[in-house]
Amino acid sequence: MKKGSVIKAIIIEDEEQNLERLQNLLSEHCNDINVIGDANGVKNGFELIDRLKPDLLFLDIQLTDGTGFDLLELFEIITFKVIFITAFEEYALKAFRFSALDYLLKPVDPDELVNAVNKAQRQIEPEFKIQFKNALKSIASKDFDKIVLKDSESIYLVDLSDIIYCEADGNYTRFHFILEKPFLVSNPIKAYESFLKDSLFLRVHRSYLINLRHFKRFEKSEGGKAILSDNIEIPIASGRREELFEFIERFKG
Repeated sequence: MKKGSVIKAIIIEDEEQNLERLQNLLSEHCNDINVIGDANGVKNGFELIDRLKPDLLFLDIQLTDGTGFDLLELFEIITFKVIFITAFEEYALKAFRFSALDYLLKPVDPDELVNAVNKAQRQIEPEFKIQFKNALKSIASKDFDKIVLKDSESIYLVDLSDIIYCEADGNYTRFHFILEKPFLVSNPIKAYESFLKDSLFLRVHRSYLINLRHFKRFEKSEGGKAILSDNIEIPIASGRREELFEFIERFKG
């Protein structure tokens, strides 16, 4: 699927109104997308994809006879790019975020559609397999113990417990680990704060998000700082101290 070339796409969506809206948005905002077919379920979706062999799939999660995940699991090899379309509840959206999968919330926003298509063009098959399997595990168990992170060269499936802290670097975030060297990912730290907050991560400073599994002690010197594993020192903003103290009080002993 080369940038600038015509991209053959299929839409799997069981609500006629949403199907028409997506078709219209693609026609208006994504000139290189050619919608070659649509279906509303797992069975007819699989048959359509197998016959037409699209480059890109817009896949609703809830279908007439199953889910979009059921459909993808029918393929031994997934050779097409996938953009999920969903009205899923929060825990499922969290699984998408932890897995770095591209998804669009209904009703689909035009700008988000264009961004998702651009990202799908850069997606590679091994990467998608890691992301998809991690999402399935998280959704099935509601257990978010791993996160998919991507830098400019690689994709990683990382245990949350291995992350010591995250550091803001403009619109990027640098992750620091127990044993591995740090690496930079192209999302702002605010994005990670929002979905790691329920996984023992706390934003203690404009530039730092710490993993409370690695918190050792609080020191009052230099305006206040957290001492983490390996004696790493992280400054604590004055407005964040109370939240940190509440955590310590809740989990002490």
